[in-house]
Amino acid sequence: MPSPREILRLKYRPAKVRILFVGESPPHSGRFFYERNSGLYRAVRDAFRVVDPSLGDDNFLPAFQDAGCYLIDLCRTPVDHLDRKSRERMRVRYEASLGRQIEALAPETIITVVRSIRGNVDAAILLTGWKGDVVDLPYPGRWVRNRKEFIKLLVRELKQRARYPMMAGPIF
Repeated sequence: MPSPREILRLKYRPAKVRILFVGESPPHSGRFFYERNSGLYRAVRDAFRVVDPSLGDDNFLPAFQDAGCYLIDLCRTPVDHLDRKSRERMRVRYEASLGRQIEALAPETIITVVRSIRGNVDAAILLTGWKGDVVDLPYPGRWVRNRKEFIKLLVRELKQRARYPMMAGPIF
């Protein structure tokens, strides 16, 4: 039986996934993107708000879904509290599962929201017949410059790839 978090995630799964965001794992802190309480949620929402200032907490997740965007995690359990070796082992352990999800969702584009998982995402893709673009973004946490870079790059990708009415204007 899916966890309450996975049920919530599925509530926002678009009929057609255009942009699949892949995170490392749900945070050990208990925060969760789809509960609107994580730093990643705020950074993604803020990027969307650059292209559509009418978006706020009350309407962002439906807009994210309407744009064909969906966020999943490489690992189903938190790994951000583990030492480097254990964390890497867990990432490898979940590559096949991620591959099955990519195959089932058939996104047009994959965006990694933390660059350190790119090798795992590539390994998962090799297990499938999926073809498309993979874009790496720096994780927006910890450093202000990473958050600014994350938002800038995500805005560019959204304007190029997402099908959302308000995403036609210039970048910044």
